[in-house]
Amino acid sequence: MKSYPFFLLLFLAISCKHEKGPASVPPAAVYQKIETPAFQTILDSADVNGAILILDASTHQYYSNDFTWCEKGQLPASTFKIPNSIIALETKVVEDDSTIFKWDGEDRYLKTWEQDLTFRDAFKYSCVPCYQEVARGVRVERMKEYVDKLDYGNILVDSTNIDLFWLSGNSRITPFQQIDFLKRFYQSELPISKRTEKIVKDIMVLYKAEGLKISGKTGWSVVDEKNNGWLVGYVEKEEKVYYFATNVEPNPSFDMELFAEIRKEVTFKALLERKILK
Repeated sequence: MKSYPFFLLLFLAISCKHEKGPASVPPAAVYQKIETPAFQTILDSADVNGAILILDASTHQYYSNDFTWCEKGQLPASTFKIPNSIIALETKVVEDDSTIFKWDGEDRYLKTWEQDLTFRDAFKYSCVPCYQEVARGVRVERMKEYVDKLDYGNILVDSTNIDLFWLSGNSRITPFQQIDFLKRFYQSELPISKRTEKIVKDIMVLYKAEGLKISGKTGWSVVDEKNNGWLVGYVEKEEKVYYFATNVEPNPSFDMELFAEIRKEVTFKALLERKILK
């Protein structure tokens, strides 16, 4: 049986098991990039391929095992629920975090989706049908307007894919762009209301303890039988902020029963390795 640090075990126990062009000035062009072989060791031990990217906002230093991977675009999958939540609130398609999404009684991919869900719980359980309802309510032109305004990756939206563009097709975002977006969001630099910012920051919280808060969102897409997984977010610790974007794909020998957890496991091992967590 594997042995994990206490913090990682606690987090995995309480966390949910389920789930315009690029930024004009890539953060990597102005911040120092530090190759971190320990992150590659973490991924190798987990039997996955990909990259872990961490930004120390106080020192303006990026840490990663593979900066080339960090510049490669992937489908945002459910990480798009962060901007989608912002857009839902800004357009008033959703009133607040207690807005109810009614279950239609149809079978859904996850049992946790087969119930009425508040907006907060729809985010927590990564309810795809709930956020498809949001996207249809926002509509194509407003969605285009907001992803452009938020400068979120390279998102391609039209009338044929309004409720699927983050899960399939040609929309892409890189780990660097994920962190750039999260940094602007955290620093209140997005053109959105304070109310929207507060609600979304609140529903993003994954773990909270004295002097420590971890916020984020997972994502998982499957294209041509290739699985791709995300965990993006930030750590607030003792008045410092650290941003992370993990993007991984399973090796052929990987046990897919573990994929939902492995995105979190490797990320938190990297944060432990950097002594951001203890």
